[in-house]
Amino acid sequence: MHRKITGRLVIATHNPGKLAEMRELLAPYGIDAVSAGDLDLPEPEETGTTFAANARIKALAAARAAKLPAFADDSGLAVDALAGQPGILSARWAGPSKDFNAAMTRIERLLQERGATEPAQRGAHFVSALCVAWPDDHIEEVEAKVDGTLVWPPRGSAGFGYDPAFLPNGHERTFGEMTSIEKHGLPPHGLGLSHRAKAFVKLAEICLER
Repeated sequence: MHRKITGRLVIATHNPGKLAEMRELLAPYGIDAVSAGDLDLPEPEETGTTFAANARIKALAAARAAKLPAFADDSGLAVDALAGQPGILSARWAGPSKDFNAAMTRIERLLQERGATEPAQRGAHFVSALCVAWPDDHIEEVEAKVDGTLVWPPRGSAGFGYDPAFLPNGHERTFGEMTSIEKHGLPPHGLGLSHRAKAFVKLAEICLER
């Protein structure tokens, strides 16, 4: 039996980019969202081997610590020519300083080493696993992805992370060149393009009411 989100919700992230996107997605539902950072909750060690497992770890840790329902995302970039790397290590490839320019440069170097210079050889996808956990350990989970191609050099300064290098299929601008509404805004205002938006639509169907 699915459980609805009501009242206050902890967004289990210390990433300001993710926090902004999650708050925008939740806003139409009137959810009172507070971040794990606002509550000074510790960041749990992400020991899972999948996006879903790591989202579950973060959501359960925040729910238990705050005694409130908690909403977590684990997401990343999987590059076909690199056997799915960086995958769940996407944030770690940017290092402690969160230098995603360096991470994108690393990916490009690896692609060049493999001779992946044509668009058909540079396929990739973003994955987002969302989990809502309650203090009694009840969980709701969904996952979605968006396919695209990696471009070089990166384009645009919007978004965060690997967005400037990712060109979603069927579009001429990277996520880094799109406004937040274009990238993850939901219809009728946006196209719901991003992996996080697609996953959120699934979650909203089972856990949220307008």
